[in-house]
Amino acid sequence: MSIIVAILSRAGKAILTLLAIAILNFFLLHAAPGDPAVVLAGEAGAADEQMIEQLRERFGLDQPLYVQLGKYVGGIVQLDLGYSFRQGAPVAQLIAERLPATLLLTLTAFFISLILGIALGASASARVGKPSDTVLTTLALLFYATPLYWLALMAVLVFSVWLGWLPGFGYETVGAGYTGFARMLDIGQHLVLPALTLGLFFMAVYMRMTRASMLEVAQLDFVKTAKAKGLSPREIRRRHILRNAILPVVTLAGLQAGQLVGGAVLTETVFAWPGIGRLMFESLAARDYNTILGVFLVSAAMVILFNIATDIVYRIVDPRIGARA
Repeated sequence: MSIIVAILSRAGKAILTLLAIAILNFFLLHAAPGDPAVVLAGEAGAADEQMIEQLRERFGLDQPLYVQLGKYVGGIVQLDLGYSFRQGAPVAQLIAERLPATLLLTLTAFFISLILGIALGASASARVGKPSDTVLTTLALLFYATPLYWLALMAVLVFSVWLGWLPGFGYETVGAGYTGFARMLDIGQHLVLPALTLGLFFMAVYMRMTRASMLEVAQLDFVKTAKAKGLSPREIRRRHILRNAILPVVTLAGLQAGQLVGGAVLTETVFAWPGIGRLMFESLAARDYNTILGVFLVSAAMVILFNIATDIVYRIVDPRIGARA
């Protein structure tokens, strides 16, 4: 019951937060230089004043800013994100078509980074000062310091171009006509490189955090008491050290969920992954305000959902948090 109450409370705060984010994004985006009507008129080969004015009137760009804001917020309340004058389709439809691909990529990268980060961090903490610990921490530092775009390009060059093990671009094989399990396998093969590229950076962060947190918890009194009772080192690490050390990692994972969405923009662009990150990149070049605002809003909603999920995991890992809340 306490979890349900907490979810409802955070849902109310999330709605207010999303509304504030929508208004802030609206003003920031309209403050940027560039006129969508000029871009559209230029693409149509008729960049005269009459054509530009007609486009402004058609898409409501000639109205005062507060009127445009009122229509935009009113549309959000009705779950209407507006119309993309660049794509010629409702923004909600464009995002709905591409959101599953982004969720598949970000969630896969998130679980890869979290599971591997915690496992490798726990392994490194149990081998402090040994060569294996040095190798793991060095690799973590290397992945953390490597730019995401360079890692993505090198992954394509090595595993797709040189070795030919994995496809380098796209969501699935175009024209293959796969169905059922064969299509799932094909999508999975295309998912490996972008998910690993996006997940390795965060895996390095979680690994170093887990290692440091476990080493700190290992010095506390209750761990010494567990050792005095004769518990095995493996059981002490799993039941006492790791369970208490994992809370900071969960906190960090919830905070960095938004960076996963942001990193997906670059990853989707490099790997030609048809998600909302690539949609936003294309919309920025075309000054497609409605689509950009829609992607921003959906991305913010994803971050908030990640944070709510983090709170729930907190209460599962440490029930005392729910009792104090």
